Amino acid sequence: MTVKFQYSTSGTCSRLIEIEVEDGLIKDVSFIGGCHGNLQGIGALVKGMRPEDVIARLENIKCGDKLTSCPDQLSKALRQVIAMQ
Repeated sequence: MTVKFQYSTSGTCSRLIEIEVEDGLIKDVSFIGGCHGNLQGIGALVKGMRPEDVIARLENIKCGDKLTSCPDQLSKALRQVIAMQ
């Protein structure tokens, strides 16, 4: 089963996260806006991982004095993907 999902971020420079999960593994993650190189790196690192494992690693990461970050927003998006399955 393949799930494609778009998540509008909040409190970060990125505006949107596009996620594709296939058979319980992350197939693709791309961020719209934000620090392009860093976010490409995050997307590459999480490919092939289970969403639950990514959430465990990235949840509650902060960016400077913000209450969230792009990695934290990815964990929130992945929670919604899991709920859809």
